[in-house]
Amino acid sequence: MKIIILGGGQVGGTLAASLASEDSDITVIDIDEVRLRELRDRLDIGTISGMGSHPNVLEQAGIEDAELLIAVTSSDEINMIACQIAHTLYSTPTKIARVRSANYVSRKHELVGDGGFGIDLFIAPEQLVTNHVKRLIEHPGSLQVLDFAEGKVQLVAVKAYHDGPLVGKQLRALREHMPKIDTRVAAIFRKNKPIIPEGDTVIEVDDEVFFIAASYNIMAVMSELRRLDKPYKKITIVGGGNIGGRLAKAIENDYQVKLIEYSRDRCLELSDELNNTIVLQGNAADRELLLEENIEKTDVFIALTNSDEANIMSSMLAKRMGCHKVLTLINKPEFVDLIQGGEIDIAISPQQITIGSLLTKVRAGTFVNVHSLRRGAAEALEVIAVGDEKSSKVVGKRIEQISLPPGTTIGAIVRETDEDSEVIIAHHDTLVESNDHLIMFVVDKRMVRQIEKLFAVNLGYF
Repeated sequence: MKIIILGGGQVGGTLAASLASEDSDITVIDIDEVRLRELRDRLDIGTISGMGSHPNVLEQAGIEDAELLIAVTSSDEINMIACQIAHTLYSTPTKIARVRSANYVSRKHELVGDGGFGIDLFIAPEQLVTNHVKRLIEHPGSLQVLDFAEGKVQLVAVKAYHDGPLVGKQLRALREHMPKIDTRVAAIFRKNKPIIPEGDTVIEVDDEVFFIAASYNIMAVMSELRRLDKPYKKITIVGGGNIGGRLAKAIENDYQVKLIEYSRDRCLELSDELNNTIVLQGNAADRELLLEENIEKTDVFIALTNSDEANIMSSMLAKRMGCHKVLTLINKPEFVDLIQGGEIDIAISPQQITIGSLLTKVRAGTFVNVHSLRRGAAEALEVIAVGDEKSSKVVGKRIEQISLPPGTTIGAIVRETDEDSEVIIAHHDTLVESNDHLIMFVVDKRMVRQIEKLFAVNLGYF
């Protein structure tokens, strides 16, 4: 697939690295020649220096025969105009724009498609991060919570602790503990190395366990894998920008929320926008301020400013002063592995969260959901099985009969019925039917191309 990426920053560079390893033809456009040189040194990709919304620059990148344009520069306007030009002048099949301004996002349905800017997909990073953090708050103790099949199924990552009922026991004991609840452990990461779970796999302390279940069973399964955290009540948010303000608005009716913002003018704006949030002006790395606000009684401290350094310092201070849990926004991917799991409980990477939405459009065939995991090394996928027993390699077969790529597991199936959707946790004898949504976990994303071929149907089917 020929793909043009506008913007070689954190998102564009991370996306280029992800796609370059999958035999895609990638060209990155940016006005920063130094940034492009760094990408060329690391990746086997093409680069063009210039303004991404200019037709002549797009033509240099090969827009005439590109299948996909992904505009992720720091300018909403450039991203939207580039999509419009690609649509109008070159009939580029798929155009994706990263748009950050809430003013645009709120009108996105009017801006997409032929009647707008020709954009096929709006990516709003701030909203994606807000949703991500909100799910973590709603599932105390989780490291990651991912929705599939419109929220009917969730994939949750937790760390196994000493007092978890199943720690030190084989996975098959999960069914014995919860005979009425069906779940599947999709993968285990132990000391950052993946383990494909079998019935006799023993869960160890500090394992990062990814499990799949129907959404209404998630909390029950979590209680088996670790000591279940009490529901959060008191939340402190640091940073009143797009993400911090949106998060406060989203949770202020369900939690006791305080928001610390350095800018006085922004504090005044937030006070008008928020109804049940206490807005405080100050520096979150000020020990005296945190003492005055009883930080030791805070359940979750969430640092969401634009500065990684400020987020890290305020989070570490809050944790040392007794805060139960800290979540920290980290824009530089190389920092994530360094800080998560110590004093900082969860490092939030906007790039990885955003890239999952982008990959959904990049993947071939019937992929309807893609989540990038483990700093891009693994992926969770939702794929539709189409065709029949003659045209498909998966339809009409039991799970044990499907030749899955190494390191790949099918965790759940969502099947549409006449009345509703049925969530089926996948076992070796589960039969796959046409139009089933399969929720899969891939510990090595290099196997995704094999999955695309596995779910492709014979041409005669169409």
